[in-house]
Order: sequence, then structure tokens, then C-alpha cells
Amino acid sequence: MAGIKDVAKLAAVSTATVSRALSGNGRVSERSRARVLQAAKELGFVVSSTASSLASGRHRNVGVVVPSVARWYYSQIVDSVAASLLEAGYDLTLYNLNEDAGHRDRVLSEFLLRQRCDGVIPVSLELSREELGQLLAVGKPVVGIGGPLPGAETFSVNDHEIAELATEHLINLGHRRIAHLGGSDAFENDFRISGTRKHGYESAMKAANLEILGSWRIDADFTIQGGYTQAKQLLGYPRDTPTAVFCASDEMAIGTILAARELGFRVPEDISVIGIDGHELGEALGLTTVAQFPQQQGQRAVQRLLEILQDPDAHRSAHHAARTALIIRSSTAARTH
Repeated sequence: MAGIKDVAKLAAVSTATVSRALSGNGRVSERSRARVLQAAKELGFVVSSTASSLASGRHRNVGVVVPSVARWYYSQIVDSVAASLLEAGYDLTLYNLNEDAGHRDRVLSEFLLRQRCDGVIPVSLELSREELGQLLAVGKPVVGIGGPLPGAETFSVNDHEIAELATEHLINLGHRRIAHLGGSDAFENDFRISGTRKHGYESAMKAANLEILGSWRIDADFTIQGGYTQAKQLLGYPRDTPTAVFCASDEMAIGTILAARELGFRVPEDISVIGIDGHELGEALGLTTVAQFPQQQGQRAVQRLLEILQDPDAHRSAHHAARTALIIRSSTAARTH
């Protein structure tokens, strides 16, 4: 069986260079790295993960914690993070909390502390100072996605601003009767995304001196089915029917479009609909949206975490604004009646 000395001999480099090239720790020129990888491949040499971790103090494994992989935004983050870690030669340990508070406590207070993870990427989890401090105290750097975490580096969109942007788009089209389909109180546990987007809608309406009827503020569960069910209630009363609906997620917006069509409304001639996310189904349905590019958020989080693992001094408390963009499609149009 080939050993590290055999790889070094074939690649014409030192054993130290082989170790750095295969472990990802330390500086190695791309030319030398390529020779080492080719030599290792020819000899069938595979680094022992146990030996590597003992030598480097690293396990080349990152823990990722998400509220639920069933939801589109989180699944996009996990997909992106997994691909980025795989490309960097890291494993991923996924903790899917299924939106269960008990699971959250066990993962943060037990599993992440005892498992062999080099770092942690929490998604849409507002860690307490104690929770974050426990991870940092045992040498597990944290890069979060979804909101600021004092003491860690994070990436997220400004939910208030993107909700204002979506509502202002409808106002600029001449709409004055604008409803909001948001999330229920069940989605207020971490970073208060539902409430923040609702406040953004209300802020834009107030700035334009527009009235908000109580029947125009409807809550659902961020799913297509939830949006469909609630939109049928919203649009089922002709006297209070809005001319436009801002939905706090693309999935709810898709459900709203389906409900509107079933009730005989033309989109956008009778009612305009806008969402938030950038869901791929939105393009097929012509949905206007404020895209937040979750794949890029995942890639940036992995990049920063790996940089911190290479250089612990690079760790800092900082929050970065994630990219957003208003994408105008056929589900919104100027008010004609």
C-alpha cells in the first residue's frame, strides 16, 4: 500500500508539501498541489481521516443547522453549502430541527459541542449569547445566515427594506388597495421575519398615505397551499377586494395566483401579485419577486468559514448584507380600474 513518502517521491515534492496539499492546511502552490493530487490518484493513496484530524486538529467537517429542510429557502441554502463544502474537501453534518424547540436545544447544547465539527453554519437561528459563546469557547467558529449574531460573522437580507421595495413597486404602478399575505406568529421565533416584512409593507403604505383594511392583512404558513387557502378567503369578498397583493414569500404568492385564477380573476389585469425569494417556479408563472439568492448566501458563508478555519485571526463580529434584486415579470401591471 502506497504511503505519503511514495506520493512525495512521485510528485517530486517533500512529504510536508504532500501533507499540506492533501489536508488543505498551509500554503501550497497550485502547480505543486496538482502534482500531489495526480500522484496520489495514480498510487491510490487516500488520507486517513483519523490520522489527518489527529495531526491537524481538524476533522474537515462542518455542522449546518436549519429549521426545516422541507422549505424552499432552507433547502437552497443546504444545497449550496453542501456543494461548496464538497468542492473544498469538507464533509457536512446536517441538523434538521423540523421546527422543534426541543431538537434545537439538544443540537445546540449537546450535539454540536460533542460532534467532530470544525465550525458551524446556523441558518435563520437567532442564537443567544450563551449558545454562541458555548460554540466559540470550544473552538467552533460560527458563520450565520439569516440575521445578525453579536460575536459572529453573518449574512442576510434586510427584510424590512425588501418588503418596502415590493410594496412600493405596487404603489408605483398606481395600486392603492394593496393587501399583505404574511406569516403567522409561529414564524416569529427567530429574527421575526414575518413581523419585519409586515412592518415593511405597513411603512410603505403609510409613507404613501394609503389605508390598510384589517381584512387585507392575512397570515399563512409560507407554503403554496397556505397561500392558496388564505388568498381564496382574501379575494372572496368583492366589496373589500384589493387590486394587488404583496406576499411575504414566493410560495405564498404562487398559491395566491392559483387561487385568483380559480376565482375568475385575471393576473395581472384584475389583480397584481408580488412575492419575495426568487423561487424557480416563479419564473414559470411569471411571478414578480424580490429575489434574495439563497445559493449565494450559502456560498459566501462557506467561503468565510473556511477562511476563518485557515486563519483564526480572521474571525470577527460582522454582518454582511446579502444581494437582492427586484425582478419584474408579468404578474404585476399598472392599475387600470
